[in-house]
Formats: sequence, C-alpha cells, structure tokens
Amino acid sequence: MLKQYPMLRYVLQKAFWYLLTFVVAVAINFALPRMGENNPVDIIMGKAAQGLSPEEAKLKKEALLKAFGMAELDDHGNVIYEPEVDEKGQMKTVKVAKLDENGAPVMKTVKVTDEEGNPVMEERQAIGEDGQPLFEEKPVLDKKGKPVMVKDPKDKKKKIEKTEKVAIMEKVQVERQDTVMVDQVVVKDDPKLASGLSQFFVYIGNVFKGDLGISYSQYPKPVAEIIKESVPWTLAIQAPTIILGWIIGNLLGAFAAYKRGIFDKVFFPLAMFLNGIPFFVFGMLLVALFSITLGWFPAMGAYSPDIPDLTFSWNCIKSVGFYYVLPFFSVFPILLSGQATGMRSMSIYELGTDYMKYAKWLGLREGKIIGYVFRNAMLPQLTGLAQSLGTMVGGALITEMIFSYPGLGMAMLTAIQQNDYATIQGCTLMISTCVLVANFAVDVLIAVFDPRVKAGLQMGGK
Repeated sequence: MLKQYPMLRYVLQKAFWYLLTFVVAVAINFALPRMGENNPVDIIMGKAAQGLSPEEAKLKKEALLKAFGMAELDDHGNVIYEPEVDEKGQMKTVKVAKLDENGAPVMKTVKVTDEEGNPVMEERQAIGEDGQPLFEEKPVLDKKGKPVMVKDPKDKKKKIEKTEKVAIMEKVQVERQDTVMVDQVVVKDDPKLASGLSQFFVYIGNVFKGDLGISYSQYPKPVAEIIKESVPWTLAIQAPTIILGWIIGNLLGAFAAYKRGIFDKVFFPLAMFLNGIPFFVFGMLLVALFSITLGWFPAMGAYSPDIPDLTFSWNCIKSVGFYYVLPFFSVFPILLSGQATGMRSMSIYELGTDYMKYAKWLGLREGKIIGYVFRNAMLPQLTGLAQSLGTMVGGALITEMIFSYPGLGMAMLTAIQQNDYATIQGCTLMISTCVLVANFAVDVLIAVFDPRVKAGLQMGGK
C-alpha cells in the first residue's frame, strides 16, 4: 500500500528511526545518573537530610525514591522495606503497641499477680448483674452492741429495729490496664529498590506522560514547570538569532559568491574572523565595552529589578527589550558569519558546475541564475539550520551564564551545581528532543525541495 505513496513511506520510515533514537536517548539519560556507586537519591539526601529529624528524613527519602521510580511499592503505593533476618534465616521481630484506626494504642485488662505468680487480691464492693453496686440491710447497733429500736412508721405504737444499707464486699483479683502488644517485623533502614528494568519502564512511561519528576533544588516544584518557565527566555534569544542569522547570512553569502569583487574581499575575511570568535568571548567583550566602559546597556539579567512581575505593560516590554540587546548581539553576528561563509563556499561550487555554465551561455537572466544557485546551495545549509535549531536550547548555556539570563541554560547550570538530577535529566532530554525534531523536520524539507531525493523516492516506490 505504501509503495503508491513514496513520500509518506519516507516520512514514516524517518519517524520510526527518530522515535527509536529518542528511546535510546531516554535510556542513556536514565542510565547516566545511576552509573555511579551511589544512586541519585542517596546523593541528594546527603544534603537534603541536614536539619531533619529521622522520621522527616525517612519520609523525604521515600518521596524522592517514588519520584525517581527507584523503590518497589505495595498495592497502596507505599515504599516496601526488606525484613532483617537472624543467623538462622528467620525474620527478626519486636514487640510494639497495637494501634486502632485513629492511631491510639489499644488497651486490655490484665489480672495482677505477685512475684510468685499468686493472684493479688483486693476487697471491693460487689456488682450485680445489672452493673449496679450491691447493698444489704443490717441493724444499727448501739455502744453495747444491742440493736437500736425506733418507732414503726406504719404503727406508731410499735417499735422496730433500725437498719442501714451496707455495701456488700467481696475479694477479687486486682486488675490493671495494659497496652496490647503485637509482633512487628524488623525492617532494614533502606527501602527495597526496584530492578533497573522496572525503573526504566516507570521512567519512560512518565516521560511520555510529560512527568519529568520533582526538582530537588526547587522542591516540590515539578521539573516540567521549571522547563516551561525557562524555555521562553531561551527561545527569545536563540530563535531570532538563528533564523535571522540563517536567512541574512545565506543571502549575503550567495551575493558575495556571485558578485565577488570588493564586497567579497571585505565581507569574507570579516565573516571568517567573526566565525572564529567563541560566543562567550564575544559576549564578554560586549559586556566590557557597552556595559562597563560606556554604561549603555545592563550587564546581566532579563529585566529591571524594579519590575516585580512581568506584564504586557509598556514599561515591562521596554525593560525586557533593553536587557535583550547585548545577549542578542553576542550571538547574532557569529551565527550570521558562519552561515554566510558556508553559503559562499557552496555557491562558488554551484557556480562552477556545468549546468550553471550552460545557463550563462543560454543567456538566462541574472536573477534566474542566482535563484538556481541559491536553491541548490541552500540544501546543505538546511542541515546546518537543523543542527542550530536543535541545539539552540543547549547552546544558550554560555550566553545565559554570561548575562545571567533566566533561560534553560541557567536552570541546567543551577541544577548541576546542586546535584539536582531530575532537572538535569529533564533539561538534557529537552535538548535531545529538540535536536531530533529539528533534524526530522529538515529531512522532510530536503525530501520536498531536493529533486534528486524526489527522484530516488519515486524509483524506490516502483
């Protein structure tokens, strides 16, 4: 079926291999933090446990293990701890208080005995079946031990013995309230870790759901949220510089190759010089000249500290634009010169080909010839554009460090300084994804614009 649609077959094949490459990148990203002697959680807890009680440290470690998918969990989502065993291989147990649903100790009534095991007795008032204390009527005696006589309430002429209610006493064994104790298995201090394969499947499942874990340095902030907040600042610098540098650089490179003369003699050495300057050197030169010496532009930050929150107000936009100038021009001239020199070389090569000589002999218009040159020389430049777009997130690290720009580069640097493995993994995975998506897009574009690729697809589909 797909043979009838060679372009679709080509796109699906590329998509499969890029998806496979993405899975491999995820696997490498997963494995790197776990290749050392200590796992990421142990390294994090070396700092995070300071100042915490043992119970708080235990709960924090469990939360981190869950976030990294490193611990085995029971059906209720609780971390499993392995039991300790004695020399005979039997599980060690310890007596602990039994608790009720509210967490209060369960109590029971226990009969008291002495050291010899004999019951300890005490005299107390007897209790009836209805739970009420029992009494008996006894005559009241005078000092001589004779019953005291009183008038009968029913018959005043008669006298009867005076009586009183006396508690009926009995001897019973002494009882006390004791806490109900149960056997509890002694568990190891460290939780049971899941297998590497299980951890990987949990990790890759979370990645495809957009869950990149919890940041340690900004706990409990999700890594995805950190990336979401940082990427716009990175794109604000990198995307315009790359796209404008690619377009303008290619146009200037093609023009220099075609016209040559004085323009090429001045432009080419200048472009080669700028292309050889590292980003961080050029950025520091701009800071030294325009910030420190002249004081025209701020040296660091993305907007004025006087602005508490970013809004679409004029003052906020003006401040962001003012702080944007130096970071932009620290990257733009170098990218432009690199694209221009590459396009110049490819254009000179295309101008020397047989088909271009034939076009000149036919007397084609100059604009038509330049169009052919630009189109054919542009195809290799698309690959360079893909690499630039793919690495623009990671390539912003040095620029953002110099200018303290709050992009993904600074977020990754902060994570590295604080051993925030979850954020490091998230940032590197973001960079890998951008590279793969950009290269996939360029592969598709080359297949669309390059007639040689089109012809090859048509022949392969037959």
